Amino acid sequence: MRKKILAANWKMNLTHSEAESYLRSFVTEIRDFSDVDVVIIPPFTAIPAALAASEKMQTIRIGAQNMHWEKSGAFTGEISATMLRALYVRYVVLGHSERRTLFGETDEIINRKVKAALDAGLRPIFCIGESLHERESNQVEQVLESQIRKGLEGVSRDLTEVVLAYEPCWAIGTGLTATPAQAEQAHAFVRSVLAALADRAIADRIRIQYGGSVNPDNVELLMRQKNIDGALVGGASLDPRSFAQIIRLTEAAIA
Repeated sequence: MRKKILAANWKMNLTHSEAESYLRSFVTEIRDFSDVDVVIIPPFTAIPAALAASEKMQTIRIGAQNMHWEKSGAFTGEISATMLRALYVRYVVLGHSERRTLFGETDEIINRKVKAALDAGLRPIFCIGESLHERESNQVEQVLESQIRKGLEGVSRDLTEVVLAYEPCWAIGTGLTATPAQAEQAHAFVRSVLAALADRAIADRIRIQYGGSVNPDNVELLMRQKNIDGALVGGASLDPRSFAQIIRLTEAAIA
């Protein structure tokens, strides 16, 4: 049975000191949990604060929001997988829709990053998703299959180390959310593509998160879907009480 994974993507929010305050509150809001994996994904400057909190609560894992595919070199402003591993970071978000749309990252760039992350021992949270135009044009499956195949090209033995995050672009930061049925349909299709890439046994082991305005009001129904294995949470994760509630509701959904 796939263990649910909840990841708090803070995006470009919270300073180092604000992160310390958040995490002090967060660890008092939740008990020690074993039914779900929890990943805090702060900006690079707040990673040390998050690591300090994870030492107090061993079940928390730390992630990064991006990385470069090279180990080192003349890439001003970039961070390598090697640098992240030296900080004991476990996960890294790759291919987020904001990286694709605002910073021009292509499937080929994302593929290089996924391979570099796996080579360094990081677990990629590999994001895929369609735009509103693509959904309205009935291109959802075509878009998702293309992103998966290109993003995971050349990756085989490490596929189960990859977490996929289905995030329909039209539901990110908009307050709109795919219905549980829409999300489940997309997740089931993603798993079928993974089965074609590898085999059904491997596909059944890979965790697929949902991302797109997840909050305490909608998370429980989403988490009850057969193929939804967690959530990549944006805005609602910036409030420690809200994110703690999302964890509790997820545990209730799988109880």
